[in-house]
Amino acid sequence: MYVGTLSFDLLLGDVRSLKEKRSVVRPIVAELQRKYAVSVAETGDQDLHRRARIGLAAVSGDTGHLTDVLDRCERLVAARPEVELLSVRRRFHGEDDD
Repeated sequence: MYVGTLSFDLLLGDVRSLKEKRSVVRPIVAELQRKYAVSVAETGDQDLHRRARIGLAAVSGDTGHLTDVLDRCERLVAARPEVELLSVRRRFHGEDDD
């Protein structure tokens, strides 16, 4: 079993309130969950209206499949015009990890 995680650091476009921020972040989270069956949540910067951190996790028995899913998720977020992807952190955890 392998677990892959992504942590996205996003700069949001023309957002002036936390309510507007939710209207940008929620559709991204929902689309990732729906399209790729991954676990996703806003994980940081909840009090800042122009920044967002989104965490994502996926589990697979095959590292190739896991890499493919994470690549697709990263491309989806990077392609969203309403956000600027500042950074992505990717980690893999395998059965041999302590």
